[in-house]
Amino acid sequence: MAGSNHNPASSFSTGVTLSRNLNLFTITMIGIGGMIGAGIFVLTGIAAGVAGPALILAFAFNGIITSFTAMSYAELGSAYPEAGGSYVWVKRGLGGTQGFLAGWMSWSAAASAGALYALGFGRFASELWLIADLPTLGLTVSQMTLIFMTLIILAFTFINSLGASETGMIGNVVTMAKIVILGLFVLFGLLVMLRSDGWQQSISSDFMPNGFIAVFAAMGVTFIAFEGYEIIVQSGEEVIDPKRNVPRAIFLSIAVAVSIYLLVSIVAFGATSPPEGLKVYEYLGLQKEVAIVETARQTFPLGIGAIVLLFSGLVSTMSALNATTYSSSRVSFAMGRDHNLPHLLSKVHPKRLTPYWAVIFSGAFMLLISWLLPIEDVAAAAGILFLLLFLQVNVVVMRLRLKMPDLERGFRVPFFPLIPILGIVINALLAIYLFTFSPLAWYVAIAWIVVGLLAYYTYFSRIEEIEKPKEILLEEVLVSRQYSVLIPVATREQARILGHIGSILARANEGEVLALHVVRVPYQLTLGDGRTRLKHGRPYLETVIEQAKEMDVPVHTMIRLGRKVDDAVRKTAVENASDLILLGWPGFTNTAGRLYGSVIDPIVDDPPCDIAVVRYREHRPIRSIFVPVSGGPNSRRVVRIAVNMASLSEEGPALVNLMHIVPLGAGTREHVRTNQIFDYALEGIDYPHITRNIVEGTSVLDTILENAENCECDLIVIGSTDEPLFRNLLFGNIADQVANRAKVTVIVVKRRQSAFHSFLRQTVLEPSTNPNNKR
Repeated sequence: MAGSNHNPASSFSTGVTLSRNLNLFTITMIGIGGMIGAGIFVLTGIAAGVAGPALILAFAFNGIITSFTAMSYAELGSAYPEAGGSYVWVKRGLGGTQGFLAGWMSWSAAASAGALYALGFGRFASELWLIADLPTLGLTVSQMTLIFMTLIILAFTFINSLGASETGMIGNVVTMAKIVILGLFVLFGLLVMLRSDGWQQSISSDFMPNGFIAVFAAMGVTFIAFEGYEIIVQSGEEVIDPKRNVPRAIFLSIAVAVSIYLLVSIVAFGATSPPEGLKVYEYLGLQKEVAIVETARQTFPLGIGAIVLLFSGLVSTMSALNATTYSSSRVSFAMGRDHNLPHLLSKVHPKRLTPYWAVIFSGAFMLLISWLLPIEDVAAAAGILFLLLFLQVNVVVMRLRLKMPDLERGFRVPFFPLIPILGIVINALLAIYLFTFSPLAWYVAIAWIVVGLLAYYTYFSRIEEIEKPKEILLEEVLVSRQYSVLIPVATREQARILGHIGSILARANEGEVLALHVVRVPYQLTLGDGRTRLKHGRPYLETVIEQAKEMDVPVHTMIRLGRKVDDAVRKTAVENASDLILLGWPGFTNTAGRLYGSVIDPIVDDPPCDIAVVRYREHRPIRSIFVPVSGGPNSRRVVRIAVNMASLSEEGPALVNLMHIVPLGAGTREHVRTNQIFDYALEGIDYPHITRNIVEGTSVLDTILENAENCECDLIVIGSTDEPLFRNLLFGNIADQVANRAKVTVIVVKRRQSAFHSFLRQTVLEPSTNPNNKR
């Protein structure tokens, strides 16, 4: 039955799933089938004319470069084995717009690749028809090519509608056949080269005739041939044991495909004899998509080379077309399931369990592309879209590694984050260099992206919003205020403590309290299943309301569904433009490797607004507040929060003790600088009960704790240590240890990050860890 194989990792699933019946051999063949098609038979001649014998180098570089991105695909494919592949990951890691764009590019690039393979099939079939001297009925070669192209697209659209196992079985046979034929091509080519004295000259002479830039252009043109692992991950929802088999299939298929590409390109340059006056690469460039056929004509015995290679070309393009039809239909199926394309595409055949409407729609799309664009521009446009997609995936693997570090992965990218960063840079450079080969392809790619974004913003985003399960179960707003303190609560005690502190801060800023309870919904359930737990969150919100009433502060309450609590908190803060998030920390965490816990750490690593973490001790009236001031950008926020707490203390205005630590024996200059730090921190603050203290000390931590105890403070407010850009510290060791060792309540304050630092936090920088909390 459809839906019996529900994937627990999917946060977008609506119960429509596919059957798992593809083994390691089958998905490896699907990947090889997607890689050995256009690059060998259709693009070798075109790329040879661009780069010359350095095409060998281009293929080798492509094999290395594609491995960087393939590692990201292996990690994400093993963690999220779902139909849609990169579309699902980007949507989960970067949000709806980027996710739609990834799916849009993946679907159109796979369809463009399929159109390329169908055009190649049409040309090879026409050549065989002419060799067989069959009647042409007055048709030209171009017309015959279009007819054969249309027939093969229709044929594989039908085959893919039958089922994954049938598609995989046919793909296995076709892929094995072309590997055997290409093996014979390499064997006979090497024999010709061994009998020839000048084959080395054909390769080494004028090795890079158009410079290294031409090598980059050839890499961009042929890069489409190395996207077979994109097809593998599209099959994740139908793979047996995907955590193990998806990464293995990716690396096996790349190893086989790159080896074949290198051998075939060496034979093409070493065994081909061009007409007089032409160099080998010039002759291959003129032959374009039938260049390899010409090499076979010269190398195979008995003059059967052209027929054998044309037949192999037919087999190879059929295999690649089969793979890309499968891929494009799976991503359009996933997008239809999420209402990012017409929902009709998510329909699964009741008997065959195949997304038959997605298959039909993708086949029709391939026909449209293949009739409208020339073969070179089809390849280049698809290559650009794949490169942009790969760039997104490399960003996402970094984002999700930091956002979901505890997720079970069947493979992890080594040397993180260096490998994904290299993938981003190289994919971007290749995409740029493709403009030198085909400006039209870039124009087509840009136009297609613009069309997709217009469709998303004007229609699909609204439909998606209407159809998706509602995350907010309960929302009550009495009065809306400009300043908002967001208080996530999970227990009544936490609601009482944070509700009191948050109400003081909201009252001091003439603002409101936004009380939030997040109902965490496991991945095994749909979001709708979480509605049954609505009643559990009401008591926590009522406790916050009680605390807010004492301070005469309006309360905005919300109960929200979410897969991850930190994501729900962040989303609420952004949607409601919260000014401060107030978080409660008991002083310990049960999560290994975390500093403050699995909920707080991701929020404070990259805060959407200012945050304050409360390490609560026993309740005591606030008469004195101790504030260590370091002079960093957090100083003003720290002092302002301390003054807010002091001015509305239940015991009347409390004393605020500012302290700055200077080295032992500090001179006049240091004291002047310290007073400047105090002046900066107090700018705009009018509160009479503030003292300034300059204290000499060697240990910052010990000095803070000693002076806090000496002044008999009831509360410590401390700012986060300004961290160097690439250091993996949360608040710095000082604030962390003060919160742990102080005998009174501590509030640690951190300001919102800059946009650039936020991007680095989400992608490159390691998540915060506690070296003393490893298991």
